[in-house]
Order: sequence, then C-alpha cells, then structure tokens
Amino acid sequence: MGGSWWAHDVMLPRRQVLVGSALGMAGAAFLMLRPEASQAAGMREKPLPDNLQVCTPKDALTRLQEGNARFAKAWTTASATGTPEQRMHQLNSIWEQNCQIDPIALAMGQQPFAAILCCADSRVDPGWLFACGSGELFQVRSAGNTAFDEAIASLEYAVAVLGTPLVVSMGHSGCGAVKAAIATEPLTPLLEVLVKPIRANLRSGDDLTQAIEGNARYAAAQLTARSAVLMDAVAAGKLTIRSAFFDIGSGKVSML
Repeated sequence: MGGSWWAHDVMLPRRQVLVGSALGMAGAAFLMLRPEASQAAGMREKPLPDNLQVCTPKDALTRLQEGNARFAKAWTTASATGTPEQRMHQLNSIWEQNCQIDPIALAMGQQPFAAILCCADSRVDPGWLFACGSGELFQVRSAGNTAFDEAIASLEYAVAVLGTPLVVSMGHSGCGAVKAAIATEPLTPLLEVLVKPIRANLRSGDDLTQAIEGNARYAAAQLTARSAVLMDAVAAGKLTIRSAFFDIGSGKVSML
C-alpha cells in the first residue's frame, strides 16, 4: 500500500418509536433491541428516568456550538503551554459548565441530544470537540465519515428509537481517507470500497479542504436520500441534519 495516508493516517475500517411503512422491518428490529419496549409495534416505551433529562439542551445545535467554542478556546491556549500535563489541565476547563448524567440512570437507558457522523481519526473526538459527557452524543465513526449502510441504520436507531433531534455529518482538516480518494496510489480491496463514495462526489479542481467539505455535505444528503426513516423524520420536523467541518489546528467546528 502506498501513499502518505497509509504511512500516517491508517484507520480501521424520542423515546417513541416511529411506526409505519417507513420503518418496516427496521422498526421491528429496533423494538427488539430495547428490553423494556413492548413487543407490540406502536406501544410507547417506558419513560426514562428523570435524571437522564438533566443535560438535555433547549436547542441541540446551539449546545454543540457553545461546547465547541469552549473547546476551541482551551485548545488554542493549550497549544502555548509547556508540558502535556499542563495542556491537559487547561483542556479540562471545558467541563466546568457541564453537568453529568447520573451513571445509574445511564445504566437504564440513553437520550442523546445529537448524533455525529464523523471520521475515525484519533484526533477527532466529538466528546472533546463539543464538550459533551456520557449519554449526550450518539457517535457513528468510520474513516472518511461516509454514509455507509451500517452508519445510516445506526442513525435510524438514534432518531427512531432514542428520539435524537439532530444529526451532524462532520469532516475534518487533513482527512486521510479523502486524501486517499484523491490520490492515484493503489489501495487494498477493502479500502477501495471505503473511498468509493468519497470519489463519487469529488469535483474537478477542488483542493483537499473543499473535497472534505463536499464529502461531509454529500454524506448528509445521503442520509435522507437512502433512508425513509430519516427522510420522514425531517419532513415531520422531528429531525435536523447538518454538515460541518472541524479544523484540527484551531479546534473550531464550522457549520457548512
């Protein structure tokens, strides 16, 4: 395998269930995954404990942006700090305005306020980037943040079963998977499959950053194009889908 991607960036491959024709077999499978859910489609799940709702924001997108602003400020400050320990001390400041859901409540269920479709890159951790704790973000990650079948199915679960109102498709600066899609070096058979959807949306003349942003937009568009569950949720006003770009150097996430 050739190219700098392989050398430097190898990555391994609401509470109410929406019932109807849009869910079909998927809806039945989702119900079976929740032990407290009724076996009869259309029945509401048992209410989650109140202390799971403590951290639920009024507006999911605003909460993400506020959390990222705290992270980016700490990230920039940490860059000028001498030791790894001092940098971590600075970064820990992002949690000062957070709450933490009771672990006992988390053992009983989850109610994430946003879902993030992002890259598996070790530098791209949504929990850090958006200053979120356990139980707040539903994360689907794979090299290149493409809308592969299992990713879409996972997001259907987040929206249809967990009631997640926001999905963000997020690319990041210097993405190795997009580099590989642009390059001409031969890839392994599985990596060729991985970059195929990225190549499908490349535009002639785009630089790397433009290609990464285009890939994030394309993945976001694929969610409703390929999933009746997500399409119907958007049409019903129960779901918002956005695309975004994370700049590793500055720590800032920009909505596209």
